Amino acid sequence: MSVTRELTCIICPIGCTLCATLDQEGNVVSVSGNTCPRGEKYAKAELMHPTRTLTSTVRVCGREALLPVKTATPISKEKLLPAMEILREIRAVPPIHIGDVVYKDLLGESDLVAAADLE
Repeated sequence: MSVTRELTCIICPIGCTLCATLDQEGNVVSVSGNTCPRGEKYAKAELMHPTRTLTSTVRVCGREALLPVKTATPISKEKLLPAMEILREIRAVPPIHIGDVVYKDLLGESDLVAAADLE
């Protein structure tokens, strides 16, 4: 027995409504409704292994200011909350520039990088 899931593609501004059919094992067997090949790739990734870019802030040593940070690449959706627990403990040391690695290999998935300069 197959299952159909409906989702909205977020790859481009068109926002195609996609219908993905999954087999009994949960594998995507077909995708329809996409106007470009990126929609099919997005649907398969979102249903099989969803990822998100984590954006947040970390504390800065000796300052009240917070440093905006983000993951360099998307991480597994199920690792977002554990990652936030780690971010709570991080203290960045100035000077920091956009793109500097603030925390290496966050949960084995991605580096955490600065999203702003801080002198």
